[in-house]
Amino acid sequence: MRLRRSELSTPASSERMMEKAATCSADLVFLDLEDSVAPNEKVAARARAIHALKSLDWGKKTRAVRINDLETEYAYQDIISIVEEAGEHLDIIIIPKVKAARDVWWVDVLLSQIEKRLGLARRIGLEVLIEEVEAMLTVEEIARASSRLEAIIFGHIDYSASQGIDARLAGNDLDIYPGDLWHYARNRVIIAARAASINAIDGPYLDFKNPDGYRRECVRSKALGMAGKWAIHPSQLDIANEVFSPTAAEVARARAIEALYSEAQASGQGAVAFEGKLIDVAVVRSARNIIQQAALIGM
Repeated sequence: MRLRRSELSTPASSERMMEKAATCSADLVFLDLEDSVAPNEKVAARARAIHALKSLDWGKKTRAVRINDLETEYAYQDIISIVEEAGEHLDIIIIPKVKAARDVWWVDVLLSQIEKRLGLARRIGLEVLIEEVEAMLTVEEIARASSRLEAIIFGHIDYSASQGIDARLAGNDLDIYPGDLWHYARNRVIIAARAASINAIDGPYLDFKNPDGYRRECVRSKALGMAGKWAIHPSQLDIANEVFSPTAAEVARARAIEALYSEAQASGQGAVAFEGKLIDVAVVRSARNIIQQAALIGM
């Protein structure tokens, strides 16, 4: 398990932005070769990403690269070049616009061939973006497509276009639709991810000058069970890290529940009262999730 409270998108075309990203507070930084890079910069950005992975001090961050869409002419060379030249410095490849499980399988097979030839000791993980209606129809199959797969990301900006939704509504900032426009889609992605024992991550919030809106979307996705959210600007990182972290009080309460329940089991009880409420195995499962996350954070 990795921390994914915050995943920072960083254009691989900008050496300055990659240098700043290496020192930021994100749990994961991905160097983007797709949407943030113009077609005539794709090859140069790939070389810059390789150099950044090999030369910058990324600390304890998870290092990732978002490759280009598999239906473009750039994707296969993105994988081959980056893994062959910087595979030892790479943790995750993010696959955009996945439409079916076969897309994940294809990347898995190609990675396996490269890793075997290079003799890499550590397997590179995968994250995939659900950005098309076709993917939403088979998201459960996608979630189980590869043992490399560690997270599913709901990319609601591209997804809005795929479903025919006005892009102005993608951030949930207008009052045209009552409630959360993405409640169903987020729920479906989360259920598929949790059933496959991997993480679900929420996509970007484009208005980086609106911290209240970003916090609102973090809270909504966290409430449904997502493990983190993308950030497109360093100013969003502290918000995501805070929202997707348990508080000290929540960790203390979870540990108290775990200890009390362990004592109850040792004495032959299946449930026990805590703070005036019944504590059974279902409540303890939630408490253990909090304890596990606290351990990853180092709380």
